[in-house]
Amino acid sequence: SPQTTIMAVEFDGGVVIGADSRTTTGSYVANRVTDKLTPVHDRIFCCRSGSAADTQAVADAVAYQLAFHRYRPRAGQGGAGRGGAHPTAAALPHSVELEEPPRVRTAARLFQQTCYRYREELSAGVIVAGWDPRRGGQV
Repeated sequence: SPQTTIMAVEFDGGVVIGADSRTTTGSYVANRVTDKLTPVHDRIFCCRSGSAADTQAVADAVAYQLAFHRYRPRAGQGGAGRGGAHPTAAALPHSVELEEPPRVRTAARLFQQTCYRYREELSAGVIVAGWDPRRGGQV
């Protein structure tokens, strides 16, 4: 039976994520170079398993919600390359500007709520991992 391997490991300075790269349809290998690691914010990623369409749709929905959380570093602090915002955040007129980037826990909760809400329709397994200033690397 077809299987996917995804993993995430915390270490002292952050997290490491990984996945295999094959997409199968039954016993047929549909794609040998699939990217199952998806960024949902600058320092938050998800590892996707299950229906590619389902998991990508959920990841896109979470990324969209996190885009409302725009990071504006305090004066004198460095910031992530694009100001910590998701690329679509600049186009959102009502995004929330905070002094810290979104927490990994927030992203994980959004995935949890979305997957639970649509549990009867989705075929999705997700691992959320990343780094935030409050708790460092988290899985």
